[in-house]
Amino acid sequence: MATMTRALLMSALLPGLVAHVGTPSYAGEAKKLKVLVITGGHGYDKKTFPKTFAAATDMDIKILDTSKKGGSAAVFEDISKWDYNVFVLYNFKQKITEKQRANFLKLLDRGVGLVSLHHAIAAYPGWIEYEKVIGATYVLKECVRDGVKYPRPKWKHGVDFKIHVEDPSHPIVKGIEDFEIHDESYKLWVYHEGNNLLLSTDQPLNNRQIAWTRMYKGARVAYIQLGHDKGAYGNKVYQQVVARSIRWVSEGRKRTPRR
Repeated sequence: MATMTRALLMSALLPGLVAHVGTPSYAGEAKKLKVLVITGGHGYDKKTFPKTFAAATDMDIKILDTSKKGGSAAVFEDISKWDYNVFVLYNFKQKITEKQRANFLKLLDRGVGLVSLHHAIAAYPGWIEYEKVIGATYVLKECVRDGVKYPRPKWKHGVDFKIHVEDPSHPIVKGIEDFEIHDESYKLWVYHEGNNLLLSTDQPLNNRQIAWTRMYKGARVAYIQLGHDKGAYGNKVYQQVVARSIRWVSEGRKRTPRR
């Protein structure tokens, strides 16, 4: 099993599976922010998705597709050589073992930043600690927990949103005005206490909350509901919000030595 896991890790990190969005750093240049974008488990337009990071010109961004079996396991199976400042989740409905969960949380404890996008609200179904990390609960099936009923959320493609800036003083949205976007709606998921709401909407097909930040142990975390397809990927304001979110979460507690 250990040999298979190592093989999966190596295959997942082969150049053919990783798309480089940012330009590499050269000798004498300031070191770029290193960002790992994890996709998989949900269909998306792979050709236009990189536009999401068009405003992240000062970052070295790698997009890793974990759709193949074992891909997601490879990412968190061994973090002894992890050197990314931030990881961005754009994956959905993937299994994660106890060891991988522990390593995921270790990264956050070191102060590695996390940005969760769109369907990554349900990246790891049933892992309640992940819900605490991102500050939201999105169940795939109606269920009851501790006597509380959680309905199955609803969604709809091709919805027009009016987005309102809730906290204009926050670095992620400072200077950004209310904007419009064409995207997918999510309704009936559960918003947690302790979030700092950045963006909201009055779209009746959607929950009011659109984007927020929170702290988890030593890490800064941001969640942005937007990002279903090219209608969002190419939106200039969305691109700015994503890039600023990555920068903001990267400035969490200084990471401790690897362990």
